[in-house]
Amino acid sequence: MGKYMIETPHAAVDCRLIINQLHSQGYLYNFEWGCADGVHCGWAIVEAESEEQARMIVPSIVRKDARVVRLLKFDVDEAGEIHPF
Repeated sequence: MGKYMIETPHAAVDCRLIINQLHSQGYLYNFEWGCADGVHCGWAIVEAESEEQARMIVPSIVRKDARVVRLLKFDVDEAGEIHPF
């Protein structure tokens, strides 16, 4: 299993629909929201088998606009292999 960060930008008019869909799927409490500050986006960190599986958590209305990023932890040597100093 991998860890993925999901970012779900959306229009203000879609907030309630997205929240209701995530609630019905059981993922609402995985998300944190910027909507109260006018940043209509939700963020979650989830465990999934693949990027595709993590993307399926996102309500269909915003799935194509969602960003799903695999998260990794590095030690200093591993970070240097990816980003030479």
